[in-house]
Amino acid sequence: MAAITKTPAPGGWSTGARVLAVIIALVAVIAVLAVFTLTITVLDSPAGTEFPYTTTYHVTLPDGQPVTIGNSHILVTSFNNELIAEVDGTKDNLTVGEQKALSPRQARITVAGITIIETDFQITLTYQGSIGTNANFDMTVRTSKQIPEYVISHLIPPSMNAQPA
Repeated sequence: MAAITKTPAPGGWSTGARVLAVIIALVAVIAVLAVFTLTITVLDSPAGTEFPYTTTYHVTLPDGQPVTIGNSHILVTSFNNELIAEVDGTKDNLTVGEQKALSPRQARITVAGITIIETDFQITLTYQGSIGTNANFDMTVRTSKQIPEYVISHLIPPSMNAQPA
């Protein structure tokens, strides 16, 4: 008995190649949807939350220009080594080495409406002095859960020039 073999049509795709192409296309579509539907919502945090995870950055705040981190509004005005920091309408005078803690908040990260990560966080700014028209700070971000670096970087506006410490 002779064996019967199938030869694919010239230029045709095998079933395995078609399945692989469909899987690759599906993954690409899901990745694009995830990027375009990524949303970070910042809410008030419940009292009594602990923050065992810490990340520190060197940041600059432009003198006299408002900056928003999460939903906290910050405006700094510096003169010599003193600074007036207005955070959410409350003004404080800071000298080099002094700290300003922002109220605890909760970040909820969703993709296509599905919550992926939810964590409470608190930011503390330590004034390091001024250079030119920028006030320099060490910024400590403490979180209730360990979260990926890219999530924290989405909370920090580009105008702060954040560099990991």
